[in-house]
Amino acid sequence: MELLHKLDNYKNYGLLFIRIALGIMFMYHGFPKLMGGTASWAQIGGAMSLLGISFLPAFWGFMAAAVEFFGGILFVAGFQFRIVCALQAINMVVATVFHFSNGDGLGGAAHAIEDCIIFIGLIFVGAGIYSVDNKLKPAVI
Repeated sequence: MELLHKLDNYKNYGLLFIRIALGIMFMYHGFPKLMGGTASWAQIGGAMSLLGISFLPAFWGFMAAAVEFFGGILFVAGFQFRIVCALQAINMVVATVFHFSNGDGLGGAAHAIEDCIIFIGLIFVGAGIYSVDNKLKPAVI
């Protein structure tokens, strides 16, 4: 079991792996939404009506797609990491509500719920030392 305890020395590599893998997946899913155009954005943004926000659905759909794609890029880089995690978590809350409203149940909403949990957890953990945010910290004198 001592071998497993030595892995504590590599927590930042684990965070880097999570950032790269999850960020790429969000870019992959966000790109087609971003390129979908106003009709697609309006359809995506229509999910906001489930939360009582029924104005400008194309705007909200574009914002959701932009957060997925550009947020994925920032997530990989570890730049403005906690803000990006919060925006992605909000996106996943809306996705969860959408799946439940469609009758998909827990099975259909599970992916969005799991991603939301990860993003909220990462808000507390941070991006790790291998991130742009860490490189921009002022030196402690």
